[in-house]
Amino acid sequence: MIQKLMDEIKIKNAPVVVGLDPNLSFVPKHLQDAAWEAVSDGSCTDDELALRAAAEAVWQFNKAIVDAVYDIIPAVKPQIAMYEQFGLPGLAAYDRTVKYCREKGLIIIGDVKRGDIGSTSASYAKAHIGRIGIAGRDIPVFDVDFATVNPYLGSDGVEPFVEVCNACDKGIFVLVKTSNPSSGEFQDILTEGGVPMYELVGRKVREWGERSMDGRYSNVGAVVGATYPEQGEQLRKLMPTTFILAPGYGAQGATAKDLSAFFDEEGAGAIVNSSRGIIAAHTKEAYREFGPEGFAQAARAASVDMIEDLRQAIAER
Repeated sequence: MIQKLMDEIKIKNAPVVVGLDPNLSFVPKHLQDAAWEAVSDGSCTDDELALRAAAEAVWQFNKAIVDAVYDIIPAVKPQIAMYEQFGLPGLAAYDRTVKYCREKGLIIIGDVKRGDIGSTSASYAKAHIGRIGIAGRDIPVFDVDFATVNPYLGSDGVEPFVEVCNACDKGIFVLVKTSNPSSGEFQDILTEGGVPMYELVGRKVREWGERSMDGRYSNVGAVVGATYPEQGEQLRKLMPTTFILAPGYGAQGATAKDLSAFFDEEGAGAIVNSSRGIIAAHTKEAYREFGPEGFAQAARAASVDMIEDLRQAIAER
């Protein structure tokens, strides 16, 4: 699967993934109003109606953005928590979004951050990147191409995902050094021998990845925050066959220059995520001219700017 992602990045010359992390504060009022009208059929309580309307607004928001950017980007990354907050209607919107992105030919990274004891991780892996066996049939459930995985329960929480990667030609991105400000509270702690925790995890990712190679890179990738360029450069050297998913560009403060060392000598080996910086571009001063009605066009303009920014930074290394 990682080779398929790399091929799509090369075709579109855009190492960019758009994070579909909708918050109702990003969704223009006209979409929310239309969603209320669409679901108001008198068949549910007021609370249920509100959840259904929110999920419908999120779906329409996602669909418009995907329609605006699918031809210039290789991948999307829906964050499942942004859908779970609306209950079962939200999960239905997540599933609908995944299916629509697949129709548009996009690679889908399910940002689910799963990881548990072995049997539970095996169920998570089946649900998100594998298949569940029922009545003699192998059925895909959420059916994304990659899932993000939390490694902090150890190898028995990650290995079921690796097994599913191999069985179903899928991939994972393991959290190594995350982009959030407090990540260092645990990830930077020095272990015995003076090695920071994130480096220890990076070594394990490299080890797990050796069991799932797909060309130059492994289906077992790593999440490395763009907000930590020095650690990113170090981890790129430590994990030469590990593909990097780098969140933190734009709204979290990372720049294209910060990310240049995340790529290999051929300008490959990484993909950069932007969520709010693209899907909420219409709320930013630089794209305010588009207005709420032009939110999807603003997202496209922000995507184009990000792509050009990264291309230039990679070329100037």
